[in-house]
Amino acid sequence: MTKKSGPLAGVRLLEIDAIGPVPLAAMLLADMGAEIVRIARPPSATAGDWDDVGGDILHRSRAVAYLDLKQEADREQLLALVERADGLIEGYRPGVMERLGVGPDACLARNPRFVFGRMTGWGQSGPLALRAGHDINYLSITGALHAMGEKQGTPPVPLNLVGDYGGGAMFLIFGLLSALLAAQRTGRGQVVDACITDGVASLMSLFYAWQPKGLWEDAPGSNLLDGAAPFYRCYECADGRHVAVGCLEPKFFAQMVEGLGLSDRRYDQNDRKGWPAMQAELAAAFLKKNRDEWAALFAASDACVTPVLSMEEAPRHAHNEARGTFIQRDGIAQPAPAPRLSLDTGTIGEPSVATVADLIAAWS
Repeated sequence: MTKKSGPLAGVRLLEIDAIGPVPLAAMLLADMGAEIVRIARPPSATAGDWDDVGGDILHRSRAVAYLDLKQEADREQLLALVERADGLIEGYRPGVMERLGVGPDACLARNPRFVFGRMTGWGQSGPLALRAGHDINYLSITGALHAMGEKQGTPPVPLNLVGDYGGGAMFLIFGLLSALLAAQRTGRGQVVDACITDGVASLMSLFYAWQPKGLWEDAPGSNLLDGAAPFYRCYECADGRHVAVGCLEPKFFAQMVEGLGLSDRRYDQNDRKGWPAMQAELAAAFLKKNRDEWAALFAASDACVTPVLSMEEAPRHAHNEARGTFIQRDGIAQPAPAPRLSLDTGTIGEPSVATVADLIAAWS
């Protein structure tokens, strides 16, 4: 296998093929230089899996080796790789890896420094641990889903950015890297129990801190950051498209009001009783120009007014182009590695196929 560069160069990980948080976590780690091998079932066994649709991006920067873990010989090949790797990430329900004979105990017996990263929605323990679920279910028991949406409306169906990727993949990466650092210091591996409900609850820390102080009402569409504030929400423009307004600070709010031609109005930004009237006036003002006209008008100000772009438009935005936020590979726009590091940042590599024999030779 080709030697990789990046801040995580030299870290060797195994990824048990999955959907949801696991492939994104592996992609981000591989983009930063970790040498990751995705262990997938032979292609005939996975034909038609809908996760393959995202594989041209989510599976980048790493190799795949095909093993059927229901076969003893293939399990032994996986354990041979465990002896040479630093860690593993998997997303099965609790107990599945153990039943296959490649759970944490089996792996740590082969490699005491090994870090076994487990990713589930409900966690490895608790009444729901063995139940099925998806992102929206995990959000629902943390208070996060209830906090989103319009007042007295049905909670929205959010993208799986908050649960799968925010509370899931990011906490899996954080736990994995923490355990790898500990293993370097102590020589002892351990199990990482990354759970989406735990992660999302952690992401809600600010709002749980605000609520007992009376700074956050436990009702959607009633607070500073959930769409109730006229200066922190989206507005429709004359062409039916939208702008996002986020001028929380008074000096930024004043620039927004001036740009809208409402300088003669004397708004009290913190007077919640006046918010409905303020919102109606701002909505009427934004309907007077097209989205891109407002974007141009506010581009050089601190009014915190920006266009709501589609996925097709986003890669062409001047700021994203200047930073190289998106790159083109094989005609597909995809996000570049993030975050940026000053000395040794990440790179994207092509996915490839490897045999276990080649991997063992390369990792010996």
